[in-house]
Amino acid sequence: MDLASDVTSIAHVIQLSIAPVFLLTAVGAMLGVLSSRLSRAVDRARTLEGRVKTATDAEPSILLGRQLTALGRRIRIIYSAMVLCAVCALLICSVIVIAFASTLAGAVLAVPIAVLFIGAMLAFIGALLLFLREVHIAITTLHIGTP
Repeated sequence: MDLASDVTSIAHVIQLSIAPVFLLTAVGAMLGVLSSRLSRAVDRARTLEGRVKTATDAEPSILLGRQLTALGRRIRIIYSAMVLCAVCALLICSVIVIAFASTLAGAVLAVPIAVLFIGAMLAFIGALLLFLREVHIAITTLHIGTP
């Protein structure tokens, strides 16, 4: 190939890589939201653990234990969602790398690119579903106005 067609090929791959890069931005934003929720849940759990140790009445201690159990579930779900987001980001990066490598090598690697992209989307869907589950747990365990 001549230099002009090489530059054109690379420019085309860069254009095709823009959509996955925007997707990486979305995944990064999602990781930021999940990280914030995780830190709030961990801080709340630490506070409740301190209250459980100093509780004198059995009934409030049971209530605090239930809240700690719910927070533990939320923390595990958030962590799983973060893992899926990280897997999604790694798969998207792999898509971009393979797209460039296939152009430079002159090989057709459409199938691996498609499989990696589908995997990335499935991981992101899983992360979003876990996020919704965690929010559901947070809302259903909220007791506003109850003693």
